[in-house]
Amino acid sequence: MTRSEDNAFRPGRRIVLAGLAATLFAPNIAKAAEARIADPKSPLAAKVEEALADPPLLSGDYAKERRKFRTELLNKGPAPDKYEPLVAPAGADQIFYRSGLGGELELVAWVSRYERTPKPKPAVLFLHGGNAIGQGHWLVAKAYIDAGYVLMIPSMRGENGQKGNFSGFYDEVSDVLAASDRLRHLPGVDPHRLFLAGHSVGGTLAMLTAMSTKRFRAVTPISGNPDAFSFFHRYPEDIRFNAKNPREFQMRSPLCYAHSFKSPVKVMHGTEEAHFDGRAALLAKRATAGGVKIEMATVQGNHTSALPAEIEQGIQFFKSVAA
Repeated sequence: MTRSEDNAFRPGRRIVLAGLAATLFAPNIAKAAEARIADPKSPLAAKVEEALADPPLLSGDYAKERRKFRTELLNKGPAPDKYEPLVAPAGADQIFYRSGLGGELELVAWVSRYERTPKPKPAVLFLHGGNAIGQGHWLVAKAYIDAGYVLMIPSMRGENGQKGNFSGFYDEVSDVLAASDRLRHLPGVDPHRLFLAGHSVGGTLAMLTAMSTKRFRAVTPISGNPDAFSFFHRYPEDIRFNAKNPREFQMRSPLCYAHSFKSPVKVMHGTEEAHFDGRAALLAKRATAGGVKIEMATVQGNHTSALPAEIEQGIQFFKSVAA
């Protein structure tokens, strides 16, 4: 985890990122309810109605829409989080993968050390929370190694002092796709048993990536926000794109393309993250209507305390899809 997420799982702004957006906004919702009664046209009421509105369900396939869309970054620069030095954790090797136009970005990824066996090993690409990679992320994700998977955790553009412009849930999807290509071509890795998981910011990226490729056998987004409209309403300081263009939000919102999942998916969040319930239910409803194999689960705990059990459930889900 990054220092901003806190190595000891203490609550902080970035550790909750997407997860607590609705909860932290709750006091204004109550005020807006009163405002609607007194003055339905009040600015506060209008803002809350906008935040509470369901993102539109769009008909196109997300992967095809990505090929046509280019995000317009009005503010170019690094990812917003404080970060640790890029030093591989114990039991991991630090490797590089290339992303960006023409492979212009050389980005760091951590991969578990493993011995090649006659039968290729399954692998998990785990997308960290927050907007910087840290040693704590590796400690949390070690459960995948213990379960017999090769583990890779990639950093993204603009993170930890690396090159590239932070875009917030868009160009980072290209980084995930590039990292997965690096992982599936590692010696001894079974490219047909490649799995994807992610937590918080990484959970949202996992959803968007799973809509962009058929490469993964199964996907487990954990505490990811499927609604970019509400996320950036709470964190406008993270907006680097042209916020006047609704397509920018739509292309960052899994809810808008819930029918586009290309792998079986299990979406999870903690029992103390009730603010996710409505959006998760809507995601499942839309995905199911689109023929997606999707499961939902709430796990005892909050944004961080539930994570070990969520990862374990994810492992069992992976095994049920492909032993």
